[in-house]
Amino acid sequence: MSQTLESTPDLGWKPPQATIRVGRATDATACGRICYEAFRHIAGAHNFPPDFPDPEPAIGLASEMLARDDVFGVVAEIDGEIVGSNFLWEGDAISGIGPITVDPKRQNGALGRQLMEAVLRRAREHNHPGTRLVQAAYHNRSLALYARLGFEAREPLSTLQGPAIGGEIPGHAVRHATPADLDACNRLCLSVHGCHRGAELARAIAQGTAQLVEHQGRITGYATMIGFFGHAVGESNEDLKALIAAAPGFPGPGFLLPTRNTSLLRWCLARELRIVQPMTLMSLGLYNEPAGAFLPSILY
Repeated sequence: MSQTLESTPDLGWKPPQATIRVGRATDATACGRICYEAFRHIAGAHNFPPDFPDPEPAIGLASEMLARDDVFGVVAEIDGEIVGSNFLWEGDAISGIGPITVDPKRQNGALGRQLMEAVLRRAREHNHPGTRLVQAAYHNRSLALYARLGFEAREPLSTLQGPAIGGEIPGHAVRHATPADLDACNRLCLSVHGCHRGAELARAIAQGTAQLVEHQGRITGYATMIGFFGHAVGESNEDLKALIAAAPGFPGPGFLLPTRNTSLLRWCLARELRIVQPMTLMSLGLYNEPAGAFLPSILY
């Protein structure tokens, strides 16, 4: 006969306590492998494709994040072994979180909450007015965790992937962004979101991935990249169509499109792009309902 919860004897076992510390460059391989395994595990459990095809891209991402001075990383250790990590992107006023990953063998033991609390404490200490993240909509446990921590669901998203579209949108010329365009692009982002992502855009310009749209002699849209880690804003859907059509490909699992923007979603689907997975944009603190067209990144 099974015992009730109340009558179950206390065996004196407690899960091992984790130490949360600042990440180091030497942690990259361990963090990257856990990142790959964690995303593969949860995606596979829900019959979705993994975010990383193999460990190497995840290790490369961890190496980059741990080397950057605008990304704050923390790792969780148990008995000297790295069992998880989390990252806060803090180059702009609004900070972004991710990826947060925990070794699949150690999940559901409060490590995720500890890693989240560590980066949220950092965001408060650095006076970020808002912090945001994007979570896989099929992952109920992460949604519950973020809601308990105070995050609000703001926007359902669809991850889109497929062949490059090619072509042009009449009257909307696309070209590479230059440092001279930074102020105009920041003003555009400010008008759409109430904040700009100038540091992120400046890095994309330096890397040569940023593009912009000109319409009737004005800059009316830009993208740091049409891909998982890129964001875009525009005065209208026509600006975003021009940027998407000009993209040579969609790096990573794809690019994120607000599902409520059904007009743009239908336009993408009609051009052989497919929905890979649903996601959710969540925010803590300052948030303004967008006043224009936009594509978020995996951060926000």
